[in-house]
Amino acid sequence: MNKHLIAAALTAASLTLAGCADESTAQSAPAQQLQPIDVAQVLVKPVQSWHTYTTRLESPQEVALMPRVSGIIDSIEFKEGDVVKEGDVLFQLDARPFAAVVASLKAQIKSAEAALEQAKSEDKRAVRLLDRKAISTEQAQARTSTLRQREAQLSALQAQLTSAELDLEFTSVVSPIDGIISRANITKGNNVLAGQSVLTSIVSNQAMYAYFDVDERTWNSSFNDVTAASHQTVVMQKVGQSDFAYKGYINFIDNQINSSTGTLRVRAVFNEDNNQLRAGSFARIKLAANSISDAIIIPERAIGTDLKNRFVLTVGENNVLEYKLITIGERYGALRAVTSGLNEGDVIAVNGPARVGPGMPISPQTVTIDTSGVAFTLSNDNAQLVAKQ
Repeated sequence: MNKHLIAAALTAASLTLAGCADESTAQSAPAQQLQPIDVAQVLVKPVQSWHTYTTRLESPQEVALMPRVSGIIDSIEFKEGDVVKEGDVLFQLDARPFAAVVASLKAQIKSAEAALEQAKSEDKRAVRLLDRKAISTEQAQARTSTLRQREAQLSALQAQLTSAELDLEFTSVVSPIDGIISRANITKGNNVLAGQSVLTSIVSNQAMYAYFDVDERTWNSSFNDVTAASHQTVVMQKVGQSDFAYKGYINFIDNQINSSTGTLRVRAVFNEDNNQLRAGSFARIKLAANSISDAIIIPERAIGTDLKNRFVLTVGENNVLEYKLITIGERYGALRAVTSGLNEGDVIAVNGPARVGPGMPISPQTVTIDTSGVAFTLSNDNAQLVAKQ
């Protein structure tokens, strides 16, 4: 009997000790650690809608250089790929045949001048003789006619000499424009034909044109008040570049809508002195609509993708993250406009759903969205900021 009482007492004591141990463990367990997350209040900024178009650059002036006279190439006076100036001699043709023609015509002119002087003298003598009735009227008229013939012959020879001197001058083939010259298509010693043989090509390099087509709806809604005289600012990006590094302006707008495509042809011009733009280059043109409106701005990295949807995580009651579907708008550097889904005053997780998800309580760390170096409107003052985005 005593043995059973002792066993029961030992069991009760052990249960009491176990309960005390559990209570002590529960009291010593640390509180749950919340994930620290950077959060920020969304921004509201005045923005312009940007439109991007693809194009290929064209040179304002491009020349397929051909000789004005036929002949043999005597020398090539340029280095292929060089910058040339208007008037620089590029090819020299054999000038000796042309010089011989000039010399022959000059001799013929001297002979014609002598004949003309004789005809003038005989005409004056005929007038005096006619006054004294020493010759007939027919003879006097014949001498006057001879004088007119000698004058005409001299004029014809002088015209031939002018043409021959031009041909002699044209044996020096010069550059008609400033620009960059290509390679020589025909080399020294070859015969070239006037107006047929393409010696080389030259493109001007002080400016480049970019033609692009704007659809009628976009033009009427965003650019209807733009004219060529207003010099609407545009920026351009070449293939392989991340920045829109070149600034230009619109200098031509076509006079009608293309009825086949429903687009309007527009031209932008880019002036640059560093020879970095080449005709034929593929490029992207960006220009801003004239209308300005307020938009919610958030960091691009705050946006998550869920199948076809875009979403952000907002901070709700008790610092619990909430799932919000959004519709995104224009991109401004590392920032993005949101057209629906967020309101002014909303607080979002700025680094997106990389480490957290909806329904998760967090420890918010408030930060400010950085807008330095970002232009939300495209004006002459901040176009360089846009170019860096």
